[in-house]
Amino acid sequence: MTPVILLAEAEKSAEVTDWGARIGWLVGLALFIALVYWLMREGWKWRGTLQGDLPALPSAPDETGPARLSMSGRYHGSTTAGQWLDRIVAHGLGTRSRAELTLTDAGLEVERPGATDFFVPTAALRGARLDKGIAGKVLTEGGLLVVTWAHGDKLIDSGFRSDHAAEHTEWVDTLNQMINDTEGAR
Repeated sequence: MTPVILLAEAEKSAEVTDWGARIGWLVGLALFIALVYWLMREGWKWRGTLQGDLPALPSAPDETGPARLSMSGRYHGSTTAGQWLDRIVAHGLGTRSRAELTLTDAGLEVERPGATDFFVPTAALRGARLDKGIAGKVLTEGGLLVVTWAHGDKLIDSGFRSDHAAEHTEWVDTLNQMINDTEGAR
C-alpha cells in the first residue's frame, strides 16, 4: 500500500478547530481588556483625587459686557502650566469637548456642551500662545491655542482648537494685549 491510500482509509480526520480552547482564549482576552480599562478608569479617578485641592471653577458673571472675540471649536484639556503632559482632571477640566469661547472685558467664558462650563476672569489670565500639543493631543506647529491662567495657587494651560485655525493668531494677540493692559492698570 502507498501512503495516500492509508490516509484515505483512516476512520476520521483530525479536528480542524478546538472550540473549547478557542473560546477559553477569547474569554481570557476579554477579561484582560476589561481589567486594563478598569485600571485606566481607576487611575483617572485617582488623579482627580490628587488634584482635589484645586478650588471649584468660577462661573461667568451675569453681565460680562460685549464680546471682543468669539470662537467655536474644541477644548482639548488643561495641564499644569509648562508641563504639557501633566493633565488636570479635577472639576471636569480633563474632559475633551466641543467649546464656544467668548472673550469679553470681564474675561474668557468657555461653554462646553456635555461638560462643565467655566469662566476665567481677566485678572486671572496670564498669557496666550500658539503651540503644537497638550496632554494627549499633538497637532502641527501653531495648531493649538493655549491660554495660561491662574486658578487658586496653580497656573493652568488650557488648549483650544478653533474650527477656523486662522483665528488663533488674533486670539493670541488680543488676549496678550488685554493681559498687558490689565497689568499696566495695577
